[in-house]
Amino acid sequence: MKVTTYTTTGTKDGEIELPVIFSTPFRRELIHKACTNLTSHKFQPQGRHPSAGQDVVADSNDPPTGQGVSRVARAQGGGGGRQGQGAEVASTRGGRQAHPPIVGKVIYKKLNKKENKLALCSAIAATASKELVELRGHKVEGIESFPIIVSDEIEGVSKASEISKILDSLKLTQDTTRLESRKSRSGQSRLRGRSKKVGKSVLFVTKNGSEISKAIGALPGIEVKNVKDLSVLDLAPGSHPIRLTVYSKSAIEEIAKIKSTHLELMVKTQ
Repeated sequence: MKVTTYTTTGTKDGEIELPVIFSTPFRRELIHKACTNLTSHKFQPQGRHPSAGQDVVADSNDPPTGQGVSRVARAQGGGGGRQGQGAEVASTRGGRQAHPPIVGKVIYKKLNKKENKLALCSAIAATASKELVELRGHKVEGIESFPIIVSDEIEGVSKASEISKILDSLKLTQDTTRLESRKSRSGQSRLRGRSKKVGKSVLFVTKNGSEISKAIGALPGIEVKNVKDLSVLDLAPGSHPIRLTVYSKSAIEEIAKIKSTHLELMVKTQ
């Protein structure tokens, strides 16, 4: 399948043949599974101190019965404070947790290599579907062809003013301004520095995006990823497919080099 390519000024620059990877079937459930597993790799183990809630002198009566009081452990002392109050055990104020989380809990989920590769290929192929991009909430009015492929000049852009002009020429500004309508939150999230979420807008996929990454630093929601670092988490943030993606010509050539078992079968059947 051939797709129109564009220059950085928005004019048509010919056509390019898409690699076979863009023929991969859309697998929503597999993309969701890959995102769930890859997200778990960023989790931080948590647990409780072994003696948390038990650093207090508290004992039950000996013998525990025949005292006319409950058998719960009570704080000791010579008077004042918490003397005589239930302490240390799980059912008391300030006591230990009954079943606290432990550091040894397995929170790192694994995923088969072939499943992960198939999910990535499926997510890349889904960027060629205008319906799926719109379904995620992106504004793509007036954009004719998907995926959006731009000449390699875009990889050399290093100024925010230049990238803003490119977004205008490619009709992508409508999607970046979409994030401006987000309202600030109040309450505990605001006190903890999370008063406003930064949404996801355009993703630039390049072969070497060291220069353009400098230009998009001041633009909220826009990200740059090299093909070698591309992940399902970038193409389907929050496991919701699929993100508005712009490829450079060199990036398409690098994507064509991706190898997978299902791609080999697709080539044989063609």
